[in-house]
Amino acid sequence: MVGRAADLLCIVGVNHRSGTLALRDSLVFEDQDIPAALHALKASGIGQAVLLSTCDRVEVIAVGSDPSALCMAAMAFLAGHAGQSVEEIRQQGYVRHGKEAVQHLFAVASSLDSMVIGEPHVLGQLKAAHRLSREQGMTGSALESCLQAAYATAKRVRQETGVARHPVSLTASALQVARDLFGDLRSRSLLVIGGVDLGDMMADAFQEAGVSAIMASARRPSLAERLAARLNGHVLPFEAIATALVNADIVIASVGARTWSVTADMVAMALRMRRQKPVLLLDLGVPGDIEAAVGRMPNAFLYDMQDLEHVAEEGRSLRENEARAAWSLVSAEVASFFRCHAERDAVPVIAALHQRFEAERLRALHEAGDDASKATRLLIGRLLHDPSETLRSMAGRPDSAEDYRWAERVLRRLFVLENKD
Repeated sequence: MVGRAADLLCIVGVNHRSGTLALRDSLVFEDQDIPAALHALKASGIGQAVLLSTCDRVEVIAVGSDPSALCMAAMAFLAGHAGQSVEEIRQQGYVRHGKEAVQHLFAVASSLDSMVIGEPHVLGQLKAAHRLSREQGMTGSALESCLQAAYATAKRVRQETGVARHPVSLTASALQVARDLFGDLRSRSLLVIGGVDLGDMMADAFQEAGVSAIMASARRPSLAERLAARLNGHVLPFEAIATALVNADIVIASVGARTWSVTADMVAMALRMRRQKPVLLLDLGVPGDIEAAVGRMPNAFLYDMQDLEHVAEEGRSLRENEARAAWSLVSAEVASFFRCHAERDAVPVIAALHQRFEAERLRALHEAGDDASKATRLLIGRLLHDPSETLRSMAGRPDSAEDYRWAERVLRRLFVLENKD
């Protein structure tokens, strides 16, 4: 393949900023459909490609010797899959090639182009799409070079900036608050009251975080039983909540009734029984499930929806600030990527120069015998003969004056010669 991988990269896609939800929905590829889609790409003349399909974007990431034709083929492929015209894809999508494509790929891998900056899933999705392409024989050295550089950039962004360290959702905020209070959650117990909607999802997140014991209670016993079975927890009668609070380090309440599910008296009694060990109470009910007076008690840490949203908003703001540093890092990595590929272009001529010099050295040594002075004179004369003759010829021809001045500048730079007065 002629040209550098960095110059041959092309990306065609539609994302959450460029296209409507209706178009994005029509473009989505299910996991089981991607192998066939990759074969269709190959049939259209695209030999190296990754098909990335997520809730934020659908992109064809490809390399080829003719980037313009490659982009047109990718656009036609997406249009055919969505049942839309190529013009519709052009209007609601984007085409990147060369340096713009490399920067876009690095930014996507680093989660700087996501709907939620710093979310951790896109890098895994890109690697999974890459794996599928490799299995289908749709990758080569050029595409591999671009993708590996993108992964390395994403790693630097996550290690050297805080773009992924701050919570941006209510669930992530709740986990962050819990970790700030308790540290490792694996030795903590969780009581889920109600467990509908957000409470259900938050209970899942705490289970993934490793809480050691889960108790479930609800006004409807069947709801508590389903939740406990799914989380491998224990069912408690709704009337036993006051007793259960004694053993609960974290409480999630999402009943939404018009009476308190957890009262101040219940928490006060539980704290006495717990010898004032802290308890985190997350009130997700609308209207609230936990009496507001609980929040004024020592060692009782009450967060409602508004409190968690405030934590999330602060996290989003901090990520935005960190994103500026991350973008600077991505720009530096893009420049380094292109510089590295450009430097590789010089390798063949440098190798040829070394071979020529070595051949002349051996020839001079053979002719000079043991006379080192004669050998060095022969070597210098032979190495400089052709360049000197060429320069004299260029200098003596008016039509080569510009070439001569260029050659003179290059030689002075290559051999660190003093400039003329």
